[in-house]
Amino acid sequence: MTPLQAILLLGGALFSLGLYGVLARQNAVLVLMSIELMLNAVNLNLIGFARYGAAGGAVGQIIVVFIITVAAAEAGLFLAILLRLYRSRATVNLDRVDSLRR
Repeated sequence: MTPLQAILLLGGALFSLGLYGVLARQNAVLVLMSIELMLNAVNLNLIGFARYGAAGGAVGQIIVVFIITVAAAEAGLFLAILLRLYRSRATVNLDRVDSLRR
């Protein structure tokens, strides 16, 4: 197996684990962690293509930095919503939250 195939296989496995975590978990914090795992799997694939691709690789690395920036903003926003939800409902279980209105 070539190194690129190994990187893509690892990225696919991480993405699958993240997707399972998003679909199967009820805790909002675990869902956030699963989304971050999926974003990091995409970053791993982009870095693999940038390293072993024929195009030079600068575009893949720039996209990875953009994804990391968006993921940080997304995590901050999600945690702010989660704290507000916990203060109003006293739970972070996503099955018990039916709407954001009280």
